[in-house]
Amino acid sequence: MAGTASLAPEARVSNGSRTALIGGLALGLIALTAAILLMMGRTPICKCGTIELWHGTVKDSGNSQHLTDWYTPSHVIHGFLFYCGAWMIGVLRGKALPFGVALLIAIGLEAAWEIAENTDAVIERYRATNIALDYYGDSVINSDSDIVAMIVGFVLARLWPVWLTVLAALVMEAFVRFWIRDNLILNIIMLIHPVEAINRWQGAM
Repeated sequence: MAGTASLAPEARVSNGSRTALIGGLALGLIALTAAILLMMGRTPICKCGTIELWHGTVKDSGNSQHLTDWYTPSHVIHGFLFYCGAWMIGVLRGKALPFGVALLIAIGLEAAWEIAENTDAVIERYRATNIALDYYGDSVINSDSDIVAMIVGFVLARLWPVWLTVLAALVMEAFVRFWIRDNLILNIIMLIHPVEAINRWQGAM
């Protein structure tokens, strides 16, 4: 994060080739994630047959099927958190992680979550809550878009000062909570240990 001991930049002497390698590996991870999700039986795009840039209705079958939706900010925040984690690893080891390596690790973690999130067990766990009754898993294009959103958050966390990154996360969490009665924190709570009071509150939306 700007204003702190940042992740190590790539070596200048091979900056172009190293950037191309990191970019190629990143695209490869995203493509591999898509292939695994397809093998798991996930639909490539929304069953409605269209691809929307933004889908703003939460309680319908189109949620998590298009490019962006109300849960996209959560994935941007994932990027913030992964960058913070990579920075902390650098502090603990006494040497900053190369930015490209840290980014690839973050993409791998986000991809792993997208795969886990679309298993039957996790889908049913989500569907046990009122806000996700119409949720049947993400489309592949939505999962890949979520990974891209995480990458955006990761890069922004590198460019922005810490205070701005924290403020952006708080604003996104508050804004999404206000509009759909859900956000990253509530999503984690309801996935790990559902609270009936939250469930009723979300169901009254």
